[in-house]
Amino acid sequence: MILRRLTVVFGLLTGMVAGIAAQGSGQITKDLLGSELNSIQTTIPFTTISPDSRAGAMGDLGVATSPDVNSQHWNAAKYAFAKDKAGLSLAYTPWLRNLVNDINLAYLSGFYRFNDKQTVSGSLKYFSMGEIIFRDMVGVEMGDYTPNEFAVDLGYSRLLSEYWSTALVLRFIRSDITGGGTVDGQQYNAGYSFAADLGLYYQHPVELGGMDSELAWGLNFSNLGTKISYTEGSDKQFIPANFRLGARYTLNIDEYNSFSLAVDLNKLLVPTPPVLSSNGDTVLFGKKTPNSLPLSWIQSFYDAPGGFEEEMKEIMISAGIEYWYHDQFAMRLGYFHESETKGNRKFLTAGIGLRFNVFFLDFSYLISTSGKSNPLANTMRFTLGMNFPEGNRRR
Repeated sequence: MILRRLTVVFGLLTGMVAGIAAQGSGQITKDLLGSELNSIQTTIPFTTISPDSRAGAMGDLGVATSPDVNSQHWNAAKYAFAKDKAGLSLAYTPWLRNLVNDINLAYLSGFYRFNDKQTVSGSLKYFSMGEIIFRDMVGVEMGDYTPNEFAVDLGYSRLLSEYWSTALVLRFIRSDITGGGTVDGQQYNAGYSFAADLGLYYQHPVELGGMDSELAWGLNFSNLGTKISYTEGSDKQFIPANFRLGARYTLNIDEYNSFSLAVDLNKLLVPTPPVLSSNGDTVLFGKKTPNSLPLSWIQSFYDAPGGFEEEMKEIMISAGIEYWYHDQFAMRLGYFHESETKGNRKFLTAGIGLRFNVFFLDFSYLISTSGKSNPLANTMRFTLGMNFPEGNRRR
């Protein structure tokens, strides 16, 4: 059976954007580990894709940016500080257009603040991987199928004090890559996972040179959940549990102009593959993957075969700037950096935002800077939404 674009589909599902580090005691030494490819492997990587245009235009960051309707993906604790009563947003991303033309990500999110301290939120992220044609061994068509994955969230955020808030998000994930089909004699089924996010957010007004400003920071643990399996009796695969830490500074120059600077540090809470002996029985460098999920999240901070140097390379960095004029027009720039040995995603982003009364429209564009042909290059995102204000409040 032959699947069209099999490498694209299964590359997305397993997160194998680079090879595993070279194995064998005679082939690699401790000194070489920092330069060897050793990407962290997970399934359902669609849950980590930046879904909205505002964050996408600022280098894929959002854990400490000002609250908006799409905070569910980045840090739901921000909803507790939302100045609007409610919001609803729909985002659309044509994905990997440099490779294929029918892979898409759609994101629906919303929130409702039912009193001064408590907010509920929800979202649906749907990832369509395009049409796949199934053929038998001699090339005769046996049918086609469109693999898809989705995640449904329900969140609750609460103010802890005038400056602090926290949130809990529960998530159900379904991933169906073959429609119950058979690949190389192996029966595949849809995979399921249950996960949770935990978020914390802080914002505090400050004064600089007689101008109002605001300092904020946030952290978010996301996708803390069960592994996924697509076949009976096979080993289950890690989902991309993640830790994000970031800060923001906003300067209100006057009643018409404001600037925000933000930075995020991002790390997968998934064990790094160890370097094994030639027979695969002995761990030469790194640590054996634990069976316990909580232990695997903890171990992910210190298990890289290359030691501290490799651990630092597993941290992805995002930085962005946002300018608002009269709360009606926004311009955004950003940059995202990932180590060459962990995926080599490096790109600049840019975008604009428009607000018309209760409606808003955002757009972002991605420019690869990795120096190689990058399937993410020229990625565009579109977001359309509505905010339902509670009185006349400034952003």
